[in-house]
Amino acid sequence: MSAQTTDVLVVGSGFGGAIPAYYLAAGGARVTILERGPRLAAADFIHALRLGTYNKIVDVVRGDGVTTVAANCVGGGSVIYFAASLRAPAFVFERRGSLGHRLWPAALTRASLDPWYDRVEEALPVTRTDWPDVSYAGGILAAACQRAGHTCNPVPVAVDTRACTNCNWMLSGCRFDAKRSLLLNYLPAAEAHGAVVRPLHEVQTITPSPVSGYRYAVTYLVLDPADYTCTAQTGVVHARTVVLAAGAIGTPVILQRSAPFLGGIPRAVGRYFSGNGDRVSVADIDETKTRTLLELSRPDGPAYQGLPIGRPITAATYDYLDPTAPEYSRFTLQQIYFPPLTNLLAQAFDGTWFGIEKRNMRARWRSWLTLLAMTEDDNEGTFEVPPLTGSFIRLAPGLGQGTMSYHPTSRTRQAWSKADTALRNILEKDNLSRVRPWTEDVAGTVTAHPLGSARLGDDPATSALTDTHELRGHPGLFITDGSAVPTSLTVNPSLTIAALAERATPAIISRTSNTGVPVQHGAPIPSQ
Repeated sequence: MSAQTTDVLVVGSGFGGAIPAYYLAAGGARVTILERGPRLAAADFIHALRLGTYNKIVDVVRGDGVTTVAANCVGGGSVIYFAASLRAPAFVFERRGSLGHRLWPAALTRASLDPWYDRVEEALPVTRTDWPDVSYAGGILAAACQRAGHTCNPVPVAVDTRACTNCNWMLSGCRFDAKRSLLLNYLPAAEAHGAVVRPLHEVQTITPSPVSGYRYAVTYLVLDPADYTCTAQTGVVHARTVVLAAGAIGTPVILQRSAPFLGGIPRAVGRYFSGNGDRVSVADIDETKTRTLLELSRPDGPAYQGLPIGRPITAATYDYLDPTAPEYSRFTLQQIYFPPLTNLLAQAFDGTWFGIEKRNMRARWRSWLTLLAMTEDDNEGTFEVPPLTGSFIRLAPGLGQGTMSYHPTSRTRQAWSKADTALRNILEKDNLSRVRPWTEDVAGTVTAHPLGSARLGDDPATSALTDTHELRGHPGLFITDGSAVPTSLTVNPSLTIAALAERATPAIISRTSNTGVPVQHGAPIPSQ
């Protein structure tokens, strides 16, 4: 087993890892980034659904009652996400949930986070889109909203819309470097200041370091690039500071496995897991009514048949984000696109996901409109006993069995029901379409936005982290990924995760400086 030392070890290279890695490296610290997935450049991304392509960088992890979609590559979620970049509404930070007290730290409000949102939006940067940027599917949602008396807006995205080809393959990485992933900003800027990125390094445990001057020893496995179930070698890195950003389904597992060596971990680790209240539905659009009711058609003739054309997320309605409404009744409705691989999850009109009705429905898939509701859930998920290695048991390339358990409470189901009703009121008006939520029979709750499994808070009984993202009782061990987010957000989480990582960085730098590392805060955002 090889051993190395570094000032700061960052576990994970997504938003939570790349952002502090840049500032620490730019400030003068030695920074090492361990990433369990491979490293790919734009030319390496394959826009296809062939096995051995997308499933090398995307993991579908099934738990008890929940399935998550997670990134597995350098750049993390920024490589496979759909780039919708929205600030969380102010009311989110005041949520009390079923525990009856404010769940976010008192120091964190929308106003206090706005300066950090500003930095991320400039660094990526985020594009404020307009109606010419909206896809056919987004146009259908917008027209249906208007007809039903609701507003709809283009969604801001971390995409260079001038370079975007509207190929709709964002889940497989962007071959055109139009999507502003971390491969184009924070990560190369960190490397320019000396940070070292090590792909295919899967972290296993964090323990106290026996090396003088170092706090933690982090063990890892080096994975075979052809078969992630095979280990090429093992190693350990001794660090003065550790930034854990392995994702909301990776971070709690690493901490649970490390608990005996660390002398215990906060009780909230592996609890309060949220799927961001995600609820996916399919509307089967009537082509004739698209012409007669919405007065829409494509230049090449069809009224719609445009589900796969454009970008995955282009339009949303925010009409249901009323800050005065009670919890579990607020949500965003967003047009979204998933690859045809997910078609089996759409229920047929008889309520099943198989049979003649399902076959006939799938034959019309180009006329579908896929919709994502992001609601207020109850943070009811938990993580059970960790596997011997890794964050989950790998069953096949891109497919794993996780230890998450998620069984929606009545409050979460109430929130989903309100979103379902709103969708039907908009899209089933005068039989424009028929709306069906994705079935839970096949994969349980499905989310690409896992959050909250080691969350921030002021109450030690219900939160794992202080308001500076430090793990309670473990100085110098910080968590900056989606697991730190205390509640569902009612919008896509990437911008909030990034803003929180920006906000956490000064405290990480200060703690690292206190160990004798000559690191300073104040580096500018990455230059374009």
